[in-house]
Amino acid sequence: MDHNISVHLTEEQLNKRIAEIGAEITKRFQGESVYLVCILKGSIFYTTELAKRIELPMNIDFMTVSSYGSETKSSGIINIKKDLESSIEGKNVILVEDIIDSGYTLSHLCKLLRTRNPKTLTITTLLDKPDRRVVDDVVVDYTGFEIPDKFVVGFGLDYDQRYRNLPYIGFIEDEV
Repeated sequence: MDHNISVHLTEEQLNKRIAEIGAEITKRFQGESVYLVCILKGSIFYTTELAKRIELPMNIDFMTVSSYGSETKSSGIINIKKDLESSIEGKNVILVEDIIDSGYTLSHLCKLLRTRNPKTLTITTLLDKPDRRVVDDVVVDYTGFEIPDKFVVGFGLDYDQRYRNLPYIGFIEDEV
């Protein structure tokens, strides 16, 4: 590793909270199916762990959206690199994000997905940085953890495509 990384959330803390969110989603959509939309690449760890804990019929689809590149702050420019493969019309869509900071990406995605007429559009994020929020039109239904305005890696989150495989969430303590 090239950076000094301190553990902020352990694997056990992550698993416990994800199980709680899975139970809440199961209760809310009891008797229905859900359509998880994983925002690649960062959300893949959260999506797979969450999916294992939702006790409902489900489909999973993927979108690749970028607003960071190799920077540590969002550029504010949203680029959809991979779109959904199936229609979400009439479905209970759960948008799965790894982290929300400025809110630009999520705001853009929600507007786009609402034009596709889902039955419901629910948002879950593993991490939320409310101090970084720039847009105010995003309502998150299920938040794993609120975190301070520090750069985080692990559990799918990266710095220039590195550190995704850490089983915990950590802060990069060096200047990035």
